[in-house]
Amino acid sequence: MAIKGTVRLDKKTKHLVKRLQHGDIAVIDHRDLDEVAANALVEAHVKAVVNVSSSMSEVYPNCGPLTIVEAGIKLVDCPESDLFSILTEGQEIEVKNGQIIHAGRVLCSGEELTVDIIKQKMEATKANLESVLSSFVQNTMDYAQNEIGLICGQYKVPDVKTTFKDKHALIVVRGKNYKEDLRAIKSYIYEIKPVLIGVDGGADALMEFGLKPDVIVGDMDSVSDKTLQCGAELVVHAYPDGRAPGMARLQEMGLPAITFAAPGTSEDIAMLIAYEKGAELIVAVGTHSNMIDFLEKGRKGMASTFLVRAKVGSVLIDAKGVSKLYKSRLRAKHLAPIFVAAMLPVAAVAVISPSTRELLRLLFIQFRLLVGI
Repeated sequence: MAIKGTVRLDKKTKHLVKRLQHGDIAVIDHRDLDEVAANALVEAHVKAVVNVSSSMSEVYPNCGPLTIVEAGIKLVDCPESDLFSILTEGQEIEVKNGQIIHAGRVLCSGEELTVDIIKQKMEATKANLESVLSSFVQNTMDYAQNEIGLICGQYKVPDVKTTFKDKHALIVVRGKNYKEDLRAIKSYIYEIKPVLIGVDGGADALMEFGLKPDVIVGDMDSVSDKTLQCGAELVVHAYPDGRAPGMARLQEMGLPAITFAAPGTSEDIAMLIAYEKGAELIVAVGTHSNMIDFLEKGRKGMASTFLVRAKVGSVLIDAKGVSKLYKSRLRAKHLAPIFVAAMLPVAAVAVISPSTRELLRLLFIQFRLLVGI
C-alpha cells in the first residue's frame, strides 16, 4: 500500500520529533533505532519512517523497529542513500513497496521492515550477544581505570543554590518508559516534594506532568526553550577540559548557568550533585543502567555509571520499570464500601420519600449489573 505525506528530515531524531506533525513522513539517520526514539516517533503520529541507516544492525536486540511497526507505522531502511541531499523539508513524497518516490521519480529502493523480518533479525542477534557483552564489560573496566577521578574528588562538584541537604532528590532522564514510571510515582512526588532534577529532555517530561524542575543538568541540546526559561537552576555538563558547547545557547537566551566539567554522562553528574550536596535519598527515573541501554546510546561501555552508582548506591533507588510492577484495577470489593458510604445520607431522604426509594432501587440494580454481583 502506498503512503503519501509531507517529509520532515533531521539526522538527530530527538530534534526531528519536535517538528513532526500528524501524518508526516519522517526521514532519519539513526543506526540501531532505540526504543525511546521510536516511542517519540509513534507519539508524533507519523505515517512512515524512512531510515538512511540500518534500523537493526543485528549487533544487539534493539526494540525500536518493533515499536514502530507494531504501532502500524511503515518503516523502510534505505542505508547509504543520499535522501538528505535530495529532499527538502516540506516536500510531498510517496512510500510504496520499499521505494521512496518524489514527483514520479524513484529516489531509492530500500527494505520495508515487517514484524516477521524484525523478529528474525532479533533472533539472529542472540548468536552475537555473548561476544558483545564480553567487549562491553572489557571497555567498561578499561575506562573505569581512567575515570576513577570522577568519584575521588578530581572533578569539583559546583556550588549550587538549590538546597539538597536531608531532602529527597528525584532525577528524571529521557530513558525507556520514563513517562510511565514518572506517572507511577506522582503520588510520591506530591507527598514528599523531592528536589526535581531534569537531565536534558527529562526536564521537559517534568514540565509535561505539571512539575517545574528545580535543577536542569546536561549539555542543553535537547531541552525546549520554554523549559529552560522556567526558572530552574541550570548546570551545563562540560568536557573535562572545561569546554561547554551548551553554554553558548544559554548565553544567547540570556540565562545564567554554571558548569560541571567532568567525564561521564549527564545523569552521572546529576547523581553526584545530589549526593555530594547531602540528599537523603536519590530516586532515579529513566536512567541507563545496563548494556542494552548504553549500546542504544551509542556507548560501548558504562564506566562512569558503574563508578557513580558504586558511590551513591547506598542512597539510590532506581525506579526504572516501576510502572510495570503493579497496575491497580478497581474491583467490586473496592466499589461496594464506597457505594454504601455514599448512599447513607441519601437513604435518610428515602425513608420519607416513596419516589426516592423507587429510584434508589433502580440504581442499586444498575450497580449490581455493573460490578457483577
